[in-house]
Amino acid sequence: MRKFNIRKVLDGLTAVSSAASASSAAQQQQAGNRETEIQETLQSEHFQLCKTVRHGFPYQPSALAFDPVQKILAIGTQTGALRLFGRPGVECYCQHDSGAAVIQLQFLINEGALVSALADDTLHLWNLRQKRPAILHSLKFNRERITFCHLPFQSKWLYVGTERGNIHIVNVESFTLSGYVIMWNKAIELSSKSHPGPIVHISDNPMDEGKLLIGFESGTVVLWDLKSKKADYRYTHDEAIHSVAWHHEGKQFICSHSDGTLTIWNVKSPTKPFQTITPHGKQLKDGKKPEPCKPILKVEYKTTRAGEPFIILSGGLSYDTVGRRPCLTVMHGKSTAVLEMDYSIVDFLTLCETPYPNDFQEPYAVVVLLEKDLVLIDLAQNGYPIFENPYPLTIHESPVTCCEYFADCPVDLIPALYSVGARQKRQGYSKKEWPISGGNWGLITQSYPEIIITGHADGSIKFWDASAITLQVLYKLKTAKVFEKSRNKDDRPNTDIVDEDPYAIQIISWCPESRMLCIAGVSAHVIIYRFSKQEVTTEVIPMLEVRLLYEINDVESPDGEQVPPLPTPGTGSNPQSIVPQSHPSTSSSSSDGLRDNVPCLKVKNSPLKQSPGYQIELVIQLVWVSGEPPQQITSLAVNSAYGLVVFGNCNGIAMVDYLQKTVLLNLGTIELYGSNDPYRREPRSPRKTRQPSGAGLCDINEGTMVPEDRCKSPTSAKMSRKLSLPTELKPDLDVKDNSFSRSRSSSVTSIDKESREAISALHFCETFTRKADTSPSPCLWVGTTLGTVLVIVLNLPPGGEQRLLQPVIVSPTGTILRLKGAILRMAFLDTTGSLVPPAHEPWREHNVPEDKDEKDKSKKRRPVSVSPSSSQEISENQYAVICSEKQAKVISLPSQNCIYKQNITETSFVLRGDIVSLSNSICLACFCANGHIMTFSLPSLRPLLDVYYLPLTNMRIARTFCFTNNGQALYLVSPTEIQRLTYSQETCENLQEMLGELFTPVETPEAPNRGFFKGLFGGGAQSLDREELFGESASGKASRSLAQHIPGPGGIEGVKGAASGVVGELARARLALDERGQKLGELEEKTAAMLYSADSFSKHAHEMMLKYKDKKWYQF
Repeated sequence: MRKFNIRKVLDGLTAVSSAASASSAAQQQQAGNRETEIQETLQSEHFQLCKTVRHGFPYQPSALAFDPVQKILAIGTQTGALRLFGRPGVECYCQHDSGAAVIQLQFLINEGALVSALADDTLHLWNLRQKRPAILHSLKFNRERITFCHLPFQSKWLYVGTERGNIHIVNVESFTLSGYVIMWNKAIELSSKSHPGPIVHISDNPMDEGKLLIGFESGTVVLWDLKSKKADYRYTHDEAIHSVAWHHEGKQFICSHSDGTLTIWNVKSPTKPFQTITPHGKQLKDGKKPEPCKPILKVEYKTTRAGEPFIILSGGLSYDTVGRRPCLTVMHGKSTAVLEMDYSIVDFLTLCETPYPNDFQEPYAVVVLLEKDLVLIDLAQNGYPIFENPYPLTIHESPVTCCEYFADCPVDLIPALYSVGARQKRQGYSKKEWPISGGNWGLITQSYPEIIITGHADGSIKFWDASAITLQVLYKLKTAKVFEKSRNKDDRPNTDIVDEDPYAIQIISWCPESRMLCIAGVSAHVIIYRFSKQEVTTEVIPMLEVRLLYEINDVESPDGEQVPPLPTPGTGSNPQSIVPQSHPSTSSSSSDGLRDNVPCLKVKNSPLKQSPGYQIELVIQLVWVSGEPPQQITSLAVNSAYGLVVFGNCNGIAMVDYLQKTVLLNLGTIELYGSNDPYRREPRSPRKTRQPSGAGLCDINEGTMVPEDRCKSPTSAKMSRKLSLPTELKPDLDVKDNSFSRSRSSSVTSIDKESREAISALHFCETFTRKADTSPSPCLWVGTTLGTVLVIVLNLPPGGEQRLLQPVIVSPTGTILRLKGAILRMAFLDTTGSLVPPAHEPWREHNVPEDKDEKDKSKKRRPVSVSPSSSQEISENQYAVICSEKQAKVISLPSQNCIYKQNITETSFVLRGDIVSLSNSICLACFCANGHIMTFSLPSLRPLLDVYYLPLTNMRIARTFCFTNNGQALYLVSPTEIQRLTYSQETCENLQEMLGELFTPVETPEAPNRGFFKGLFGGGAQSLDREELFGESASGKASRSLAQHIPGPGGIEGVKGAASGVVGELARARLALDERGQKLGELEEKTAAMLYSADSFSKHAHEMMLKYKDKKWYQF
């Protein structure tokens, strides 16, 4: 007895101090030397944390660019992110440190570089010739705000327009300003009294690089001669300009205006537009102007050799089209196609065959960047079909409400899911290949299958193939189709416990080996699915209703609080009978008119056609009890070997036999303890048929200290995480309302509910249930939000037919273990320290008649544990690993001695804990609310990794963060994107090889042929020596205070501190650029020498000409 006390004292000491090593050593000696035999192979050098890839649609996109030679697409966002897309499977994410919105992107076409302009008036040059792009230079404008940039093809001079109406010129190689400036007051007419507004457009004439077209917001357009530094023509219009585009011959340009009109101008006729078009205006009969329309935000003018040019525009709809979706309009000859979009258009680009602006453009597709989607339209096919998008951009199709990640799955799973998902694909896409095809794939160094499952607000579930740092949707399951849908708001049943998204998925429990899937939804419903390759029609959907209460019946003595009488198989038809006797019998409303015994959702009563894939096995719903809505489900587990599903909430726990369709267990949390309740909770009132009110933790003695003890986070945070996520995960709502009390008609306060003891973790296993056990047996371990672990033993009938005829007997064992903080995760190790996975049944096709091998199959399906220890001698022991919000313990079984303990955090709480395998060993991985990611060895719980990664900024991260095997983890970084990371040193080292390459050496297409006569008479494109105009020798130095040059981390200095893999790449890229700069320097010197010799040659020629000027030809 004294020994036990010493251990308790040591436990207490460790709880106070964060270091648990002293107590571990003392406890280890007590437990005997047997535990020290386990050799732990994981060391801290096996761990390193780094981000791997980001998948999904760029959140809040703001800019778009395309390299027509490299065939790479770039998207910038309002949070300063940059996403680059090449061929399917090649994509890259970068981030500007400032987090300022990207307003414009410009590729240095076929150079492997990109310029980004940000809302904080900075320009950045990105080097894309490395797997992880880096910034080489930045330029910060101090006095002027950037509004528009233009980089001509094959030029190193970037035109930068500002809010003041001026244009500055930046050398993109050195990222320095030229002294050449086009001032607004020089560009506009001197007689003009008002400021023309910010620059909204800059472009050079496709046929003459010396002429620059400048568009001012007010409606003025100026054609500026760069050499003579004056305006050639000025074009004025009453309406504000949004965009301008050239015809490739350089004789016409088109402007889009704020009144929904397009004006086409002949370059040499500045007085009035050659033509004015209102694409969506109603033409009035009396020759009057058409009614004004909404602004045309962008226009593109693209020519073809064979036919009419394309005029493509966004916006411009008439004002009376209320509620009409955003449109892209394609005008081609006399035909006008209006293409409706699902979301508002952020930007669009026309993809053309040539990068040269002075050639026929030959447009073949339009990339449309929408607020929440990316659409590619095929211009070459009739009806303009869209291309099937191969990128994983539909994660957010409905807001993600939960997420699970499985690495190292059975190899046949991905092909099975792909084959059933292939039937779900839409038809009518363009038959052409996806046109964004740049870059190269990385090397595949990981060969194991990975699957991500996302649960969504509309009740859908998506399975994704996530192998080898890619992502591809495999299969989509709609769980809502089992329920009757309300046609309108008035028709909605008033049993809803949530205002919207009644089908939202909250918890997913999946057994990859047996392919059994179980989900818990926000309306207190659970659905169990089997996987089948056959189509079936279910005449009657199997359904159970469960009445789960939180109430103590004081009439029963504590000793009598064991399991209620066990049901016979027949009780499945009336599961409500399995409730304590003090409650009203089954009826739709109780005696005082309160809603009673009705579920929140109505299951369809018509036959349901179920396609190949996941098919419904059973629907379980919690029902209203005496006017009190059912509480949402907080934990869920399914086991295919036992044929059982179990779930719990803040009222209690229910276990269902899904093979026999019966409720086996239905207990309030307090009833689980039996006479061992450490809190000695008493009922509030001796009345028998009182309304269920949160009797319990508000009026207990010992228990009241528990919430304070846990830094105010755990139970309340845990419950609000579980309860209110579907609404929180809407893109616009991150952390607003953390409880559902607003939509409940309950007499119990939400505080009372949140202080109840909820079921927070469930784990089926085959282990020792009591101290005296000599052999393991099937059981369920139950963890609660008050840090208690309880064990329920399962007595299963034999397999085969007997399993369907005889009842499963379940009974609490009285085993109680305690931890500090809500229980998050449980797992079991065998004598060698290997993980003992829960028993499972191998998958088989259920919808085909069984053959003569039926007996063998049924033997296989018997719940035999996969644990190595069960086949070894009886004296062998196991270890239970239990992780709570505050600490982790390893408990030796069957002795139930705590042999190792680690206080994970004192001031914060663990949001997610997973026991995972890594490098042929296992560890405990934890993510804390304070942003730390930690790993601990097993079984000794030695700290191996502790890195500050990211603070918990919103509930979405808390709800979606998960670890899996082989050092992989993920979370939803924004409402539309999944961020994957690794905590494995090996993966970090291999990452460089696995990442795709964006830049591939491609020859630039030949310039268009000028033709003999054009060359002879000067009709072709005029080139311009920009160096002569903008270089320091000609234009002088720019004002130093105007802009500040900042070397990027891509420079040699920054490289030294970067991760080793990136160092080489950056250094090589930098050296290559330096080398290129050096070559350019040499070229400049050579050019200067040539100019000098040409100059002296011309002098000699002139002198000769003067000498012989007056002589006749025969005098020479």
